[in-house]
Amino acid sequence: MARLQGKVAIITGGAGGIGAATGQLFCEEGASVVLVDSDAEAMASVCADIRSRVSGATVKDLVIDLAVEASAAQIVAATTGAFGRIDVLVNNAGIRSYEPLSEAKSETWQKIFAVNLLSYAYLSREALPLLRAGRGNIVNVSSTHAFNARAGMGQYDVTKAGIVSMTRTLAFEEAKHDVRVNAVCPGAAFTPFHKKRFEAAGRTQAQIDAEAETTCLMRRWATPREIAYPILWLASDEASYVTGSALMADGGRLVI
Repeated sequence: MARLQGKVAIITGGAGGIGAATGQLFCEEGASVVLVDSDAEAMASVCADIRSRVSGATVKDLVIDLAVEASAAQIVAATTGAFGRIDVLVNNAGIRSYEPLSEAKSETWQKIFAVNLLSYAYLSREALPLLRAGRGNIVNVSSTHAFNARAGMGQYDVTKAGIVSMTRTLAFEEAKHDVRVNAVCPGAAFTPFHKKRFEAAGRTQAQIDAEAETTCLMRRWATPREIAYPILWLASDEASYVTGSALMADGGRLVI
């Protein structure tokens, strides 16, 4: 049986590697999917690719700026207008900044908080009345760097830690409404973002592969689909007794 048959899911950051992979996997498992991103060209390409790979896929693209609070209500309205319900919310959108905290600018803080943390809060708030009606659930995409900080990306890591804290608080608050809330914390996942960044830096594929050999026990990068599977599991009824968790999908990164 398809694990999400008849379900309606919203996935933010849908034009990126993990978001796109999750959108395809959800469609394969029977869900109707609304992919949300601000990159119209990439969104159109991802949706076309999903439709070509998944026979009968029901996927809708919504191009909108998640940094704007009002976008959350618009996303919920567009989803219910198209499908009449919301069963799963996957908050996955994220941007990065590369500034040491001693040099971090106000505008950078505001931008990264707006996308990486506040969009999760606002969209969860707007979707919760629909999720409560159908015993739905939220899956927030955080990072192993919520727990494993590093130099030079403090703003990003702070938002990822905030996502885990928000996940646990929402799980506590929404248990009485039968809404589950969990987080997935990816490790080194090789997405199109990383591919472009490494290519721009002139790094070879051998150098890219070698980097992952020292970061986790499995000695390799994850594919976006390998992160999509834990998201799928948490979103499905198979995880019906799981809430408030932060599931590590990191190839053993934290035990090094």
